[in-house]
Amino acid sequence: MKRAVITGLGPVTPIGVGRAAFWQGLRAQQSAIARVTAFDTFETGLNAHHAGELRDWDPRAFFPPHRLKRLDRYAQFAVASARLALADAGLAYDAENPEPRPRVGVSFGTALGGIAGAEHQHGHFVKKGARGVNPTLAVQVFGGSAHANIAIECGFRGPGTTNSNSCASGTVAVGEALRYIRDGLADVIVAGGAEAPLSPLTFGAFAFIKSMSQWQGEPPARACRPFDATRDGFVMGEGACALIVEEYEHARARGARIYCEVLGYSLNNDAYHMTSPLPDGASAIAAIRAALADARVPSEEIGYVNAHASSSPLNDAAETLAIKAALGEAHARRIPVSGTKPYHAHALGATGAIEAAICALALAHGWVPPTLHYEAPDPPCDLDIVPNEGREYPHLRRVLSNSFGFGGINSCLVFGKI
Repeated sequence: MKRAVITGLGPVTPIGVGRAAFWQGLRAQQSAIARVTAFDTFETGLNAHHAGELRDWDPRAFFPPHRLKRLDRYAQFAVASARLALADAGLAYDAENPEPRPRVGVSFGTALGGIAGAEHQHGHFVKKGARGVNPTLAVQVFGGSAHANIAIECGFRGPGTTNSNSCASGTVAVGEALRYIRDGLADVIVAGGAEAPLSPLTFGAFAFIKSMSQWQGEPPARACRPFDATRDGFVMGEGACALIVEEYEHARARGARIYCEVLGYSLNNDAYHMTSPLPDGASAIAAIRAALADARVPSEEIGYVNAHASSSPLNDAAETLAIKAALGEAHARRIPVSGTKPYHAHALGATGAIEAAICALALAHGWVPPTLHYEAPDPPCDLDIVPNEGREYPHLRRVLSNSFGFGGINSCLVFGKI
């Protein structure tokens, strides 16, 4: 069976754009969450006011004007992240004259695609009619525009797919890349997720159902506080991350730097509720066990868990239960389990890919990031959550990453040191 490794990372996040800046942001242990600036949440009558925004994002650093007219913000993030990941992996291409590459593919995920861009264009439609709408709207906002634009720019003619598995989309994209490599369908897959949901209607849709934090205290970043007894919902973010998932021998042959190996993947569904997890965590437990089985890794070899840890009251407690049941309670209590969304917020379909990059860097550098903003212990969340300060872990070898999304979608990845 062919092996898949990660050879490039391209984070586009509020804590850093590009692998070096992203790693620096992680080590700084500071949150980028703050009051939303894209629109006035109080004026629109919302009960959620914080987000992880790319406040300094300038797409002109990546795209000429004629390209920008055809790219929704979420696709800008996706294509930029792919460029950064390819450069990090040392895989060159000519964007002006892309050479067809049938053995390179794209696997991307997004929960909402260009819905925020469509909302913005609807405002033009109301004011000016059809003539006020960007004529390329249809090809900008559909979910597959991110992976399609990456493939077109780079000439990648291998497998091309987009999934929309809510908050697990980025994780599923990396998992499907593993399958493409194992099955011999490609030598390289650009895998990841992208999201740009910060507009009044899309942001408000989650605020209206009170799934987002209503924190109004200080500091603003504490709105996202996984496992804390006072947590009251997730904080929405935006961004993207592409990872270069490459066949192991192909990577070795070209002398590529390898961050880690993608060992296992799972995907299932609670079949229970659109926003609440199964109370007994049965499907989440099954997903963790299935990923370990796929990786052929015993539970006792997992040295760190990057938890989904959305900062939601029900979800964090259910995930704690699932980790203890799947890994064995004694082992689960011995290892670090951190939630990293307080750094960059919950970028929905992009989050799983961002967290996969965090796992790759944790393995490469032997350092586990903390769960920021933790103050009040919650008895149901009784694991070692690495509160507020990261931890050196030079002998880290096996890592589990969880993504549990709306709709009851559960997906897990297992990564390992080569």
